[in-house]
Amino acid sequence: MNKAITDGVVFMPPEFADGLSVWSSEDGTPGSNTYAGAGNAAIVPADQDFSGCLELFKDQNTQKLRYMGQTPFETGCYLRVSARVKAISGTLPSVRIAAWPATAGGAHASGYVETAPAVALTSYGEVVEVSAIIGSGSRSSVDMVWGDDVDYAHFGLDLIGSNGGVVRIDDIVIEDVTGAYLRDMMDWVDVRDFGAVGDGITDDRAAFVAADAAANGRTLLVPEGTFRIASNLTLHSDIRFEGTMTMSDNVFLSLTRSFDLPTYIDAFGDELTGFRKAFQALLNYSDHEILDMCGRRIDVTEPIDMQAAYNTSDSFLIRRVIKNGQFYVIGGAAWDDETTSSAAKYNPANPFKLTDVANVSDILPGSVVTGNGVGREVYVKTVNIGAQEVELSQPLWGPSANQTYTFTRHKYIIDFSGFSQINRMNFTEVEFQCNKFASAVMLPRDGENFVFQDCFFIKPKDRGISSIGRGCQDLHLDRCQFISSEQGLPATSRNSVAFNVNANDAKIRDNRFQRMGLSMIFHGSNHIIQGNHLFQGDEVTAGPRTSGMVFTYENNNTVINGNYIDNCSIELNNEHDANPDFGSEYSFGGMSITGNSFICIDAASWFKWILIKPFGTGHFLQGMHVTDNVFRTVLGTIDRVEGVVTTHAGLDNWSMRDVTFENNVYVGVSQKTISPVTLEFNQNTEASTWTLDGSDYFPFGGNARTVPSVVIEGDLRDGSNNQCWDNPHVLVNQGASYKQVRLKFSRAVKGRAHVTMRVDRPN
Repeated sequence: MNKAITDGVVFMPPEFADGLSVWSSEDGTPGSNTYAGAGNAAIVPADQDFSGCLELFKDQNTQKLRYMGQTPFETGCYLRVSARVKAISGTLPSVRIAAWPATAGGAHASGYVETAPAVALTSYGEVVEVSAIIGSGSRSSVDMVWGDDVDYAHFGLDLIGSNGGVVRIDDIVIEDVTGAYLRDMMDWVDVRDFGAVGDGITDDRAAFVAADAAANGRTLLVPEGTFRIASNLTLHSDIRFEGTMTMSDNVFLSLTRSFDLPTYIDAFGDELTGFRKAFQALLNYSDHEILDMCGRRIDVTEPIDMQAAYNTSDSFLIRRVIKNGQFYVIGGAAWDDETTSSAAKYNPANPFKLTDVANVSDILPGSVVTGNGVGREVYVKTVNIGAQEVELSQPLWGPSANQTYTFTRHKYIIDFSGFSQINRMNFTEVEFQCNKFASAVMLPRDGENFVFQDCFFIKPKDRGISSIGRGCQDLHLDRCQFISSEQGLPATSRNSVAFNVNANDAKIRDNRFQRMGLSMIFHGSNHIIQGNHLFQGDEVTAGPRTSGMVFTYENNNTVINGNYIDNCSIELNNEHDANPDFGSEYSFGGMSITGNSFICIDAASWFKWILIKPFGTGHFLQGMHVTDNVFRTVLGTIDRVEGVVTTHAGLDNWSMRDVTFENNVYVGVSQKTISPVTLEFNQNTEASTWTLDGSDYFPFGGNARTVPSVVIEGDLRDGSNNQCWDNPHVLVNQGASYKQVRLKFSRAVKGRAHVTMRVDRPN
């Protein structure tokens, strides 16, 4: 850049020979005294060293010489002012370049350096050149650094030292040397050229804005130093950091052309700070939709409070994406659990509240709650210290009215619990390396459509993804992997949980869960669970197995399709029901289990893949279809594939409706489970009542409730070997346990029948 050429700006003052009326003996401002007609100044037309010059007798302590013309000054411009001087007689003074900077209104622009270092004249007749560079950037060799309030200046020089000397001064030269600093052929613009100081104290925001405006497609360079930015800043140029920036937590930085995590890390010189600031910008500016981590690994030494990083609001409802990087946990005290115990009251009529909570201020939101009558994965959603209340993520099924609870706050790499609501937040191709020190992600208190795609949750200490409220509404997990930190422990000793859901409409597809304590626990309804592989086995001989999928909403309208369910169970219960006895709600069911591959290896013979565990009385099975699955054991056999856990209560078999268990494959299972089941019955001696028992086949211990068909194969014969054409009538729910069917004939006959029995009624 050369303003004398590109902008038509003329910097050079006139020659002295043109007259001294434009040369001031003061500051050069309008109305100041000039050297025209002065007794101590004269034009020398010819000199052996100068073609024409000014001869000046020094009679002032500071003898000033200023051009009265207004030499323009612009941010980003560098000017070189020079003059050749020689002593003629008398005392030998010192000489320096000097100026008087002015604002656009003509006022003095105070607070700036206005003189360059002085050069002493040490002999007569020796030509000495004095010069100074004036610019807006604190660059090497710049003598006077001025800000953007300077509009023009009166340039010249000073003679200082003893009076009585005579000097001759060649014409003063003012040159645009901006190109030497900015180098037009380079593709970058240095923020120092626009007034940035980089001392960590001065607010450099204005300089960054000016440099960004002047970049015009070039890269913005932030050189070494610490550049303080005091208010929100948006930069539209590509940017390169050699130095760093410092900002308050509530000040945002938006890099619209360089919005990626490595750039933010470079900007702030710290990985965690860079991520927090990048996330802050992601949410605060509409320019950004995706934060690309560019494959960068972040060493995480403490939980990342995402709401504190946002710092603007506790809700965000627009789609945002964080992609392609790794969070790597470094162990330390910051990851230690915080645990407290407090007595509290619980009333099932107010199922999501603990009241009169002792030491309520010690309880942290996001804590998992344990105690008598508390189901799994119940969290503290909020804490109201003034009211001494704790809001829960789920009701409690059976606590005492007043008892002590334990509240354990695990620590998470990414913690959204400070948000009241977030919608449509996406994590894509992100790896959470928990290293047994931390849990991975805590969801916000409310929200919808949180998405994790192609993510890895490696060795979480306690939890993979935790929902402490309804921020899991319409949760999507696609092609993710959860790898336990407890793989060497027996299945029954593991405590980790891959994820939990409190709300509706989860889509869990094509994920892999490796030896977690519990892979997934769902409340709510309308879930789709498809194509996943979950395995929770161990090396224990004939070992007990644990639940892998748990559903705590009785009638959950869920599809479980095409999964590989390995050494763990599907469990239906109602442990999150404040009134666990059956009332007016739908009971267990609303589930389709289709096309899955079930396997167990060296498991205890009593292990079962599908379990129902009522936490109260009166419940039954209503709407369940288990079809086209493969059940297979390796190293041993098991008794059967399904059952009822009667720890608290059993099922009401008289109310079972719309249940099918058919077209499944059984390998290494002692007793198949089938309903409707068609059995061949041979009556080898004459009898008027044939009794059939299909109870071994009935799922979940059901009764023989209906007989859709009876087909007689061949002849019926009486005791005289006469053919009988009777059509028997059927009695269901027979026997002491109501699991038999009886065929009644008009007389005693023998023969063969194919009888289809069901444990349910259609409605």
